[in-house]
Amino acid sequence: MVLRKYDGRPHRRVTGRLLGDDEHGTWIGTPRGTIVRYSYGWRRFERTREDSVRLLPRDAWWMAMFSAAPGRSEIYCDVITPPERTGPAQFTVIDLDLDVIRLRRDGRVVVDDEDEFEQNRVRFGYPADVVAGATAAAETLRSALSTDTEPFAGQYQNWLSRLR
Repeated sequence: MVLRKYDGRPHRRVTGRLLGDDEHGTWIGTPRGTIVRYSYGWRRFERTREDSVRLLPRDAWWMAMFSAAPGRSEIYCDVITPPERTGPAQFTVIDLDLDVIRLRRDGRVVVDDEDEFEQNRVRFGYPADVVAGATAAAETLRSALSTDTEPFAGQYQNWLSRLR
């Protein structure tokens, strides 16, 4: 998976194992120890601390990462442009800054990086349709993660079990 910023700069790159597709989209496994490469900040790469599965829904403005315990977040969703298959085993998305997270400890759902979204909206001149798609996705995710709607209610556990 290749994540870029709106201006085309590289953001993150993650290599996973294609697990399959279902009615929700494409599921990719990233076992504990998978390398995540960063194109920003002081760290260049990091190994994942727990098994995770990532869901790339078709034509949606988000992707989700579901992590096994004991990770701090149970579900971490990036608001993105709809994924594009850019190679036989590669998906590319534009990261639109907003994240919606369900915390493991208390089940609380938080929307993160709203300030970054606002700054980049102005800096990169996000078009109105991108702003509308991103904000609608964040609200849809906030609601879905708060009410245990699938694929967030537990169906992901079936995909996560394939990594063990």
